[in-house]
Amino acid sequence: MSVAHLDTGRWVKPDPMSNPHSIERRFRANRFRHVRRLLEAALEERERIEVLDLGGTEAYWAIAEDFLSEHRGRIGITLVNNEPIEAPKDPVFRPVFGDACDGNLFGGKRFDLVHSNSVIEHVGEEHRMRAFADNVRRLSDRYFIQTPNYWFPLEPHFRVVGFQWMPLRLRAALMRRANLGFFPRAKTAEEAWNNVAEIRLLDKKLMRRLFPEADLREERVAGLTKSLMAVRDAG
Repeated sequence: MSVAHLDTGRWVKPDPMSNPHSIERRFRANRFRHVRRLLEAALEERERIEVLDLGGTEAYWAIAEDFLSEHRGRIGITLVNNEPIEAPKDPVFRPVFGDACDGNLFGGKRFDLVHSNSVIEHVGEEHRMRAFADNVRRLSDRYFIQTPNYWFPLEPHFRVVGFQWMPLRLRAALMRRANLGFFPRAKTAEEAWNNVAEIRLLDKKLMRRLFPEADLREERVAGLTKSLMAVRDAG
């Protein structure tokens, strides 16, 4: 896929989840089967379960609408974000402001499942990723952590083939010229640099280091690994 269209008017952030037929939504729905098995296992153990979604939103969980409706009253989902999010409409969700890498996050509390979709690549350098992974283990024995694969040709945030393999300066320069994927054209050099430096895609080797006790699963497209999933069941 090539660079997104040049700025010709008011930029609107793409929302592939708003289209039930979008390929992004189909991918997420397919990945949800792994999460569903973990939720079902937890529901077999307890009458009511608590899920912690690090970086999650209510919109993401539209892929699980039928499942949540089926188990209404038995599942609570806490959404942790370090930026403001739209207030959830469904009381199933509870928004909490917090840093997913903070070792004091929910101190002394445990959850039946920790979930995170495409977040760990945003938290910063490897020491922050390690803090994120340590929190996941501390907060639950059961988890699902997904992240895009560094070696998949299409960079999923900027929607440019090979973007993650380019030098940072070239990436920042491209950000000054066009809207790229989920990012509008940067108005300043600082904004462009921050946008591209904030995202660090992970490969299989790093995911194994961060989650050595997990089952590392791959989401594949045309024979290539599109994303990586660290999955661990309490059993």
